[in-house]
Amino acid sequence: MEKSKLLVVGLGGIAQVVHLPILSKMENIEIAGLCDTDKGKSKSVASKYNVKNYYTNYDEMLANTEAECCIVCSPNHLHKEHAVKAIEKGLHVLVEKPLARNYAEAKEIVDAAEHHNRKLMVGMNYRFRPDIMMQQSFISANELGDIFYVKAGFLKKRSTGEKWSMKKVEAGGGVFMDLGVVMLDTALWLMKFPKVHSVSSVNYYQNSTDVEDSTFALIKFENNATLALETSWALHREDDLFYCNVYGTEGSSQINPLKIYKRMLGTLVNVTPLKMEKPANMFKRTYEYELIHFFKVIQEDITLLSSGPEALERLKIVDAVYESARTGKEVLF
Repeated sequence: MEKSKLLVVGLGGIAQVVHLPILSKMENIEIAGLCDTDKGKSKSVASKYNVKNYYTNYDEMLANTEAECCIVCSPNHLHKEHAVKAIEKGLHVLVEKPLARNYAEAKEIVDAAEHHNRKLMVGMNYRFRPDIMMQQSFISANELGDIFYVKAGFLKKRSTGEKWSMKKVEAGGGVFMDLGVVMLDTALWLMKFPKVHSVSSVNYYQNSTDVEDSTFALIKFENNATLALETSWALHREDDLFYCNVYGTEGSSQINPLKIYKRMLGTLVNVTPLKMEKPANMFKRTYEYELIHFFKVIQEDITLLSSGPEALERLKIVDAVYESARTGKEVLF
């Protein structure tokens, strides 16, 4: 198979810890160019992965390096610029979550991809967790009946030291932009993206001033289903908590650990599969599956999972979460 030539812009933690180690081992990929505003970082990372072309100027990389696709790992406030320029250059693009800081920025990216007929994927790696994929397969088979309530949360200490992530003008927000977007996407995917009726939320600033470190949101849908989300960097807990509990008319499911229950002949039965993949490093494995999927979309033209239009609708909800928290009022769609 002919290799796809790839560019990567933004060489921070997520690129160095996850993307590049995985990409460097993929036989159908050639890392054609790397870019970061830090020249020393750009040079050292390029040397580590034996990449000939490295830059500090993104426009120069696009102009001088032949490629088919680009992965955007830059800070959130640069996502729109970097994604749109790559698309206009004719590249397919994978953008690390979130797609952009708000709906307006995201729409410019999605519109550009549609106009230039380019593939646009957003890095929602948790869709590629084996346990969440198993939840999704049971729900898609209607084994749990109609889904009417989902309660999901992500509570953990901050995992990045990137200074831009604590600046609202650069990150777009705090914990909800970091963890909340992940949980929102997971829940909406499992619920099959019902239309939103209203959003109510509160933000807390316990250990920060510019961006929120806790967000609690309640989202109601037109089909009368409800989603409750909790995300925080600041709750005083002994350990991290990541969960997604789904309740349907005929059963329920949860992750961490995976449990699936179904009502059969009037009795609730545990139908959790006995054999499930349990990767030693679940986090990195989800990125591996995500990247494999992205390149299959490009090389084999399979259906894209976690598309730009989906992310656009998601950011409309994110905007409403921040508006509700700011005004103290429910936001109606």
